[in-house]
Formats: sequence, C-alpha cells, structure tokens
Amino acid sequence: MTIREILCEATQKLEAGTIDSARLDAEVLLACCLGCDRMEFMKNPEMTVAEGKQAEFQALITRRLSFEPVAYITGQKAFWTFALEVNPDVLIPRPDTEVLVEEALACLREAGLDAPRIVDIGTGSGAIAMALAAELPDADVTATDLSSAALLVAQRNARIYWLEGRIDFRAGDLFDPVEGLFDLIVSNPPYIGQEEYETLPAGVRNFEPEAALLAGQTGLEFYEKLVYQAKSRLQSEGWLLLEIGAAQGQQVLQIMEQAGGYDRIAIRADYAGLPRVLKGRRKIVG
Repeated sequence: MTIREILCEATQKLEAGTIDSARLDAEVLLACCLGCDRMEFMKNPEMTVAEGKQAEFQALITRRLSFEPVAYITGQKAFWTFALEVNPDVLIPRPDTEVLVEEALACLREAGLDAPRIVDIGTGSGAIAMALAAELPDADVTATDLSSAALLVAQRNARIYWLEGRIDFRAGDLFDPVEGLFDLIVSNPPYIGQEEYETLPAGVRNFEPEAALLAGQTGLEFYEKLVYQAKSRLQSEGWLLLEIGAAQGQQVLQIMEQAGGYDRIAIRADYAGLPRVLKGRRKIVG
C-alpha cells in the first residue's frame, strides 16, 4: 500500500471511531512509525510502505481507537522549544501553559531580575521549569513533584536538553522539599473538580494521571493551599503565577485577594481569550 492509501484508510477508521482529529492523528502516528517528518507524506504520497511497518502502524491506530492520547503513543509532546518525553506518569503539556511561561518571563523582566530564584511546584514532565531555565541562563531553578515517577521523566527531559545541572529536582508535597525565599513561584496545579472530572473526554480521564488533574470536590483545593503557603515563601515583590481553569477566574481571584499579602493581582487570558493565568505580587514585607 502507498502512503496515500494507508492514510486514507486510517483516517476513515479513526473517523468511524469518533476521533475528531482523525487525519492529523493518522499522519502523526505514521510519521512516528516510519521515523520521518509529516512533510515527507506530501512529497512522496505514492511511496509504498513495507508490510511490517504497515502492521506496526495498524497497532498504533488500534491504540488511538481506544482514545489513548497521541502523545502517549508517540512518547513525545512539543512544548516551548522542546520535544518532551511524556508517558502516563505525567500530564501531557498543553500549548495554553506556554502563556504561563510568557507571563512569568514578563514579570521577571519588569522586575529587572536576571538571576532569579524560581520554584516550579508540581513540575510533571518538567515543561515549565525547563522553559524558564532555558530562557534565563543565570536563574536558580528548583522543580518539585509529589510523584517520584514524574520526576524521573522530568529529569530525563532536562538531561536531553543539557538542563539537568540547571534544575534542582526534589520530591515532596508543595513547598515541603524546598527552603528559603523565591523571586518567582509558578505552578500548573490540579484544578478539576470531581463533577467536572467525570465528564472529561475518555482520552484524558482514562489515561492521564488523576493526581495531576483532580483537586477535590470544587477544583479549588490546590489554589487555596498554594496561595496561602506561597506568601511565606516569596521575597518582597516576588511573584506567584498559577495556571487556572477557564471557568475559575473570579473564584481564584477572590482566593488571592482574601489571602492578603498580595498586590497587582490580575488574570491573563490565553490566545483563545479564556482566563488562563492568575498572578499576584508579594507586598513589600517589613
């Protein structure tokens, strides 16, 4: 069979299996199987594929039909300037989280900090910590996670991009593994409530780590902990930035306002216009 025929057949199977991004998924999985770029398909649509590779590809399509995320099937997900290793031990990084990185860099630039002390709480694959370390060569970056399995993934990712020596990975809950004060605290914490969790797409609910998604009954549990604990871990005029759910804007804003100790509290929208990042600056202490 040719690439054109294989992709046509796979797309039809995925569409019949109610996979929304059928054609794209078929192309990505075939590229992974053949070890080439998707652009090769456009250049050589009539190229034939060996039967062994066809069988490997069909196995990948079968996995996708069970709603297993493409990123877990290929073992990679693009984020910032990286192609990160991902597996079911870590949440798949979303493009929206890049807005958190952008806003963090903007806050540090405004503060004139070239060598800030940064901690990424709940680092998962290491995406946020790695992006900040890559953009800020003189920064002191720590990344924590409660999951030791997730930290192993993050460490492998950092090693691939020569950032392992730049990031201090520590296991533990929230701020337990770290000491001292920070210029920047960032986190993409769990923010899905129990009721919403039950309605998540099968590809998310059945494959991604529950602990990285579910935050109690309301989805606000981690915000309440982080916002209050961060006050005692920030330098004067240090920043706390948190990714938030699209429908949580006013609720998380109130949590930070009621916590006290913060000024310049604001929410930044993502590029779809949805609330995405809550930020607040620690008031001058003393």
